[in-house]
Amino acid sequence: MNSIRDYNFQGKRVLLRCDFNVPIKNGEILDDFRIKRTLPTISYLKKQGAKIILLSHLGRPQKFSASGKSLLQEFSLAPIAKKLEELLKEKVKFSKKIVGRRVKKEVKKLKAGEILLLENLRFEKGEEENDEKFAKALAELGDVYVSEAFSVCHRSHASIVSLPKLLPHFAGFELEKEIEVLSQVIQNPPSPLVVIIGGVKIDTKIKIIEKFLEIADHLLFGGQIANVILRIKGICVGKPWPKEEIVEKLKKIELTNPKIHLPVDVLASPDENGEIYIRETGPGSVRTDEEIFDIGKETIQSFGEIIKSAKSVFWSGPLGLFENDKFAKGTKEIGEIIAKNYEAFKVAGGGATILALKKFDFLDKFS
Repeated sequence: MNSIRDYNFQGKRVLLRCDFNVPIKNGEILDDFRIKRTLPTISYLKKQGAKIILLSHLGRPQKFSASGKSLLQEFSLAPIAKKLEELLKEKVKFSKKIVGRRVKKEVKKLKAGEILLLENLRFEKGEEENDEKFAKALAELGDVYVSEAFSVCHRSHASIVSLPKLLPHFAGFELEKEIEVLSQVIQNPPSPLVVIIGGVKIDTKIKIIEKFLEIADHLLFGGQIANVILRIKGICVGKPWPKEEIVEKLKKIELTNPKIHLPVDVLASPDENGEIYIRETGPGSVRTDEEIFDIGKETIQSFGEIIKSAKSVFWSGPLGLFENDKFAKGTKEIGEIIAKNYEAFKVAGGGATILALKKFDFLDKFS
């Protein structure tokens, strides 16, 4: 994908695909990190005289539509428009529609340098279904496509896959940077390369595991993905039981590879608040009514020794339920060990990982 530096955007309608999938509670944005990362590209396009149409998703509204909840209230991008106005210190127009006559009229009214944010793309089924008609309807709104959505580049969705095929397409500044950094980790990483994989989103990490098993020296697992691997190995790790399709995908990976390191002790509790009790135990001793919420002291120590020797570190996914301070120790202490490895090239990815790094003030310690 070419750089936006290679094109004259004067007077052009630019469809800028962003990732504004940020945590929102009662209409208030709890973390604006992803929004701020798009500002250099937005400012550049403004100076170029472009008419900017912002596209993004927020959450997974289709999963909630059957419950009778108001999608508009739960998943609207209206708070994003307000935050952008605050950050850019100028008016950001907001459309409650995504495609159709009304949106076309709103786009037609745009002047050079003005910004219009469309409603949540996932309000339309065609987005997640990668529907060509929906992609064409989006393409009618713009002359050029620019991507600043690295974190969802793996998704086979209309605005990610089909839309760029219909228009001249370019990479924004942040996307360029992220591709450059990730390419360095994958193509020519300083060795030893240590990869840390955690979090609750397992299906999106399977290809990452397969790739890094080829090039990494060590893969350290925590979070739900570690629990599933332990279960596949015949170790009872309490609840919940993972989806069968996830289990089958992970079974295809060489889980006996000596590069793979799993927790040797964990923090288990019957509830995520840890109010009844919390106990440190081996993963095989977790009771059926308990759930693993963090890695234990021995695991922190053994993982830490491996990380201290690393020349490259790639981290995707927290190692426990870090939002609760009772289960934050694993993620916090591993983050601290990485931060103190001053010689290593350090890369972190994923929304939850970034939130954890911000919470524990390690974000600026990463490359």
